[in-house]
Amino acid sequence: KLTLATTLILFALGAVGWCVAEWNNPATIGERSVPDSIFHGLFASVMMRSGGFSIVDPAMSSPTAWLFTDALMFVGGGSASTAGGIKVTTLAVLFLAIVAEARGTKHVNVAGRRIPVGTQRLAISVTFLGATLVLVSTSMIMLTNPVGLDRALFEVISAFATCGLSIGLSEELNPFGKYVLSMLMLMGRVGPIALATALAVRQRNVLYTLPEERPVIG
Repeated sequence: KLTLATTLILFALGAVGWCVAEWNNPATIGERSVPDSIFHGLFASVMMRSGGFSIVDPAMSSPTAWLFTDALMFVGGGSASTAGGIKVTTLAVLFLAIVAEARGTKHVNVAGRRIPVGTQRLAISVTFLGATLVLVSTSMIMLTNPVGLDRALFEVISAFATCGLSIGLSEELNPFGKYVLSMLMLMGRVGPIALATALAVRQRNVLYTLPEERPVIG
């Protein structure tokens, strides 16, 4: 239920966001009919998180569309699927935890079920790993290549999510930059899965409890 619901929400938000960002861009859908533009938005919304196909040149999109695409590529597709990213269920668990905290609810509940604390920590770990990989890889590429943040971030997140979309930066990078993207594709494909599996399997029974302390947050 989480996967299906979150996928449908992201599908709708992705289509609307991409269309809004590109509506007046003549290089993409600015000169197309309304039905054609809507179809392009729906197609782009799906491909951002799984297939990687594109019926318009991503390099001609606006920086706003790039940023929106970055977010959807980072999330990726359904858990245990062949899609990349941190997965939609991970995003759903994080969002539900935030909602529960805002409401002052002790447990995270959804669809008549309670999500255990271990699953919430796992979602945080996978998201943090993905964000760290993207941050480090983007920094390495920008330090070794004369490229702006928007283009580097797009290409890095696409590699991390094994999405397949490109704005043409890969061919412009020096050999070191290409190695960074290649390693990121491998780590983005097996890293979150390996981390989630390792953390789920490794469970220790601690026979004592330390005094509770609440550090200041925010």
